Amino acid sequence: MPLADHLRELRNRLAKGVLAILVVTIVAAFFYRDIINFITEPVLDEVGCKATFGELAKVKNAHCAHITVSGLLAPFTLALKVALTAGVVLASPVWLYQLWAFVAPGLHRNEKKYAYAFVGFGFPLFLGGGYLAYHVLPTTAKVMIDLTPDSAENLLPLDNLLDLITRMIVVFGLAFEMPLLLVMLNLTGVLSGRRMLGWWRGMVVGITVFAAVATPSPDPMTMLALAAPIWGLFFIAVAFSLLNDRRRARRASLGPADDEASELDLTPEDIGEIEPVPAARALPEQTTAERVNGYDDVT
Repeated sequence: MPLADHLRELRNRLAKGVLAILVVTIVAAFFYRDIINFITEPVLDEVGCKATFGELAKVKNAHCAHITVSGLLAPFTLALKVALTAGVVLASPVWLYQLWAFVAPGLHRNEKKYAYAFVGFGFPLFLGGGYLAYHVLPTTAKVMIDLTPDSAENLLPLDNLLDLITRMIVVFGLAFEMPLLLVMLNLTGVLSGRRMLGWWRGMVVGITVFAAVATPSPDPMTMLALAAPIWGLFFIAVAFSLLNDRRRARRASLGPADDEASELDLTPEDIGEIEPVPAARALPEQTTAERVNGYDDVT
């Protein structure tokens, strides 16, 4: 396909993806209060001085946070941010498909197979990480709010709370993709299972440090809630890679398959047995001096 056609197709794919995001964003704008309630309700039930958005109810613990929205344009900006975020997330099947449809024609068959596997397993893993963050955040928020002095009142801006929840969900979701990336490197032959197994001490320490930095709470239970599933996924990836390496070695020992060409060994066994290549025979002598259209018969 010429470059102009590639650019034209890219423009059409991007237009379809942006249009899907715009449509979902407009629909989500009418339900932005429900979206905010769904995102913040677990945290507010634990630490908020209001049990739900716009509903007054004191919580049982001694410390609580008052949810605030400051500024005249803050409610409009908040609604726009929530609607746009919901549009990008909910319209992801459409724009991801458009991206895939643009890239797929340039991939080989095995590359498409790996890409399908990555998407098929990557999306559930990301949802699992986001689901874990969604249920860990209330405990994290309670530990942080309990650090507030008795004489102080905690004011929690709603936009900051939404940014924190979104960031935590994205961080947890991406962290759950790490074992899948290791498996894909093993399937492509870049990384062996034995080498991955040799990294297990460093990976355990690295995952622990990452969990401690990713979770804003000093509570060790919150850190372990993120680190433990990633540890388990890492060792599952190592076990899969070791089995795949063993299968690959067994297949290589059996030789090429029926539809594969074996490598030819062109190295001679004994140089002395090579027969000399005879020189090219000389052209037959000109038998007649007659020429046809200026050329002799040999030409």
